[in-house]
Amino acid sequence: MEFKELVKGVKIPVIGLGTWKMGGDILPDKSKDKECIAALKRGIELGMAHIDTAEIYSSGHAEELVAEAIKDFDREKLFITSKVWQTNLRYNDVIKAAKGSLKRLKIDQMDLYLVHWPNPDIPLKETMRAMEYLLEQDLTRFIGVSNFSVEEMKEAQSYTKAKIVTNQVEYSLVHREPEENGVLQFCQKNKIILTAYSPIKYVVGKKIPLLDELSKKYGKTHVQIALNWLISKPQVITIPKAANIKHVEENAGAVGWKLEKSDIEKLNKLI
Repeated sequence: MEFKELVKGVKIPVIGLGTWKMGGDILPDKSKDKECIAALKRGIELGMAHIDTAEIYSSGHAEELVAEAIKDFDREKLFITSKVWQTNLRYNDVIKAAKGSLKRLKIDQMDLYLVHWPNPDIPLKETMRAMEYLLEQDLTRFIGVSNFSVEEMKEAQSYTKAKIVTNQVEYSLVHREPEENGVLQFCQKNKIILTAYSPIKYVVGKKIPLLDELSKKYGKTHVQIALNWLISKPQVITIPKAANIKHVEENAGAVGWKLEKSDIEKLNKLI
């Protein structure tokens, strides 16, 4: 696995494990729990030790699946991220939500805790004050945000002395909004990790001639090329969902090789 620096002295895998819709959507669905747990375990074995989840995912059941998957691994070698939902951004609600996630994850401390979505009806200053409390109480090692604009990131940072280490946003070869709205450039300039979710959502099953061409050239799948393109960018890591072992192993094949600069440029101009 390859890594990027989150903060000085702390590195994070460039490809992690996303858990959205694992164990159900909004409501829990336990019919594929064994498959999901096996996929997470395989991902950890392959070095994808950054596991991203959230209290809203299958109403907390995704966090329970993560707990089951990680129980036999060395906790110090794992990087666990969870997120507080936008309706729980009042001071006491943030703290309650974090403690609930920790209980479901069966861990004492998260590595990273994120504000899942901004909520204009709740003062961001209040939310960030609660995030600082979580840091002070060692309930999380780092804090960050998700789905924040540049202005929202600046505002959030103004309310805390602690560094906001990441903004988790949708970003892929086909979905380029972080380039268009300046989030990517802001993160790169300020040494903030951009965590790309849904990195292959619009790639799988689409007819993209350039990907066909590069697949033949590198002997890699469309998914592997799309992921490699993302992690070739400074400050960018990604968390593709991996609900079965086959997909996990395919995702892992996106590291250990590099696209040539000329091919990166071609992909840059794809959209």
